[in-house]
Amino acid sequence: MPKLVFIHGIGGSRDSREHVTSWIGAFRRGAIRAGHQKVADDPTCGGRVEIAFANYADLFRPSQAQGAGEPELSDEDAEALIALLVEEIDLRLDDGPPDDVRVKLRSARTQLMPPGQKQGALGPARRLLGVLTTLGSVLPHPVANWISAKVMRGHFAQVVRYLSRGEADNTGTTLDARIRDRVRAAIGDEPAIVVAHSLGSVVGLETLHELTTPVPLFMTMGSPIGMRTVVWPRLRPQPPRTPETVGRWLNFWDHDDVIVARSGWDGKIAPNTAGVVALTDRVDSTGLWVHPATTYLSTPGVAGPLAEAVALLAGSADA
Repeated sequence: MPKLVFIHGIGGSRDSREHVTSWIGAFRRGAIRAGHQKVADDPTCGGRVEIAFANYADLFRPSQAQGAGEPELSDEDAEALIALLVEEIDLRLDDGPPDDVRVKLRSARTQLMPPGQKQGALGPARRLLGVLTTLGSVLPHPVANWISAKVMRGHFAQVVRYLSRGEADNTGTTLDARIRDRVRAAIGDEPAIVVAHSLGSVVGLETLHELTTPVPLFMTMGSPIGMRTVVWPRLRPQPPRTPETVGRWLNFWDHDDVIVARSGWDGKIAPNTAGVVALTDRVDSTGLWVHPATTYLSTPGVAGPLAEAVALLAGSADA
């Protein structure tokens, strides 16, 4: 049976059933707004499309104990997170913020990358934590809470941990490979629409390169793929290209999403042999915290093409 597969992004442990209910609920709201009432009423199209959720969050837990909390950042990981924050600060400076915000952003950038100071003069973890107060006074309240010391050590660091290609288990399988195994199992062998959010877009892209499963639509939302300092150069394969089995790739970003790389996409991801490239489009959501997958899925511009693809996939199951 063909599938609609959701791939989550960064964050703590999660219940697959609850997340499917949440994501499908948001998709149905967006589909109604986009004029796709039939799919909104029944996203499985009469049971002809299976809905799956690729849950890999538990793999990020420390191996030594279930409740031990997140591991402390290494200097290497802290440097990578600094690079991500500097890139985000530069994007916001390019947006032409008010003078008071510009001053604080420049101050935060200087704290992260002091001019003329050797990298080792102040440890990267201390530089990273020291700038969070400055950023917290600039960014919207929900975002400031999310970019906290605890989250930097845990959830946000998951991007770096995945791309570091380390943390091998007793079989020698690295963390990133174990995550892709989980996603591969969720996708299976039948045609699948793959909807990937945040870090899940990186995982989904790399996993699809390893599969022969037909993917009529690959949809990415709130993706960091184009982040030029940390993510882009670490993607596999290099140079980045569209997986061979993808028939269409739609990427959506919100201007106020702190995780999204707004540059580095168009014209830089090589097409597959069928000429498919990532088509990037901006969406404008309401609210202060726009990164969640449910925010994207409830947007008509996102839910509309997804609903059309689901209906086509259900139709192909009847053929």
